[in-house]
Amino acid sequence: MANLSSFINPEGSSFDFEELEEAIVLQRVELQNDELKSPQPSSNQNQSQRKGANSTSQRQLDAKTLRRLAQNRVAAKKSRLRKKAYIQQLESSRIKLSQLEQDLHRARSEGLFLGACGGVMGGNISSGAAIFDMEYARWLDDDLRMTSELRAAVEGHLPDGNLRAIVDGYMSHYDEIFELKSVGAKSDVFHLMTGMWMSPAERCFLWIGGFRPSKLIEMVIPQLETLTEQQAVGICNLQRCSQETEDALYQGLDQFHHSLIMAVAVASTAVMEGVNHMAVAAGKLSNLEGFIRQADMLRQQTLHQLRRILTVRQAAQCFMVIGEYYGRLRALSSLWVSRPRESRRWLNDEGSCQTATRRRTEEEMIQIQIQSSHNHFPNF
Repeated sequence: MANLSSFINPEGSSFDFEELEEAIVLQRVELQNDELKSPQPSSNQNQSQRKGANSTSQRQLDAKTLRRLAQNRVAAKKSRLRKKAYIQQLESSRIKLSQLEQDLHRARSEGLFLGACGGVMGGNISSGAAIFDMEYARWLDDDLRMTSELRAAVEGHLPDGNLRAIVDGYMSHYDEIFELKSVGAKSDVFHLMTGMWMSPAERCFLWIGGFRPSKLIEMVIPQLETLTEQQAVGICNLQRCSQETEDALYQGLDQFHHSLIMAVAVASTAVMEGVNHMAVAAGKLSNLEGFIRQADMLRQQTLHQLRRILTVRQAAQCFMVIGEYYGRLRALSSLWVSRPRESRRWLNDEGSCQTATRRRTEEEMIQIQIQSSHNHFPNF
């Protein structure tokens, strides 16, 4: 007979109710089988017939019970597997969240946040901006790896089929950064607009939270292979359309700046009216997200149009040039950030040397004066 207490976990944790139900059913079946095996006196033929009918129904009950037990075992196994996978997923999510909270707490305790590109930002950075910077740092790692793959594929003269898969992957890679920027602009539009997530050298060419499409075309095209006449015409039209859209967006942004200036300036009159005007100005700031979204849409469409105009090999060269160009800008920023520290150290060393030299000169002059006084007044 099965011992029901054996299904209780000695460690105190919850036990499986499916196994307990199975044990109870098995115990009831064993008790019924023992009753059937024990001899019972029969008085007449009717009792024998009833006993035979009970045995037949008992055999049928046993078959149904066994079938249900088998189904319960399968269901219990699936339930345990689902529970185990869910617990593992929760544990991994808890670990990632704990690490992210520790990083944010350490950054706030230090009073600053180091950006993905080596730029230093103030301690007032929002949590949404910090998450975007971490995701952008991961994107930069993938960008470096994919740019290396593109260079190896171009220099290795891979077939067009294999090269097309790499180029399509690179296009999806750029689609990802535009999606990240769309989410980041909703949480902190000023962080995206000012370009604090970029390196200092990249911020010199910042245009509404990113690169200027027409200037990118102007930089890339001379470094590609010889273009056909149809390709040259298509790229010229693309550059002209990009320039017109850029001018329209810039005019709209200029009008937005003017309206925002007027709203903030009028807010300095009466107290109540000033509060209302400041609320209007705060509402106008939400339009910045629309400008970034439109600019990113133009950037994304420009890249996709270049992919359609160029051949597979030319597109691979194009994206390789773009990746290496921004990689050089980030390297230039690192050199520039490290240079002032060395200059200050050199200036401090030079200042200390000049001070020591000046002190030695003053001491020598004093010694000369003392020696001259001894020569003039030896007896004294």
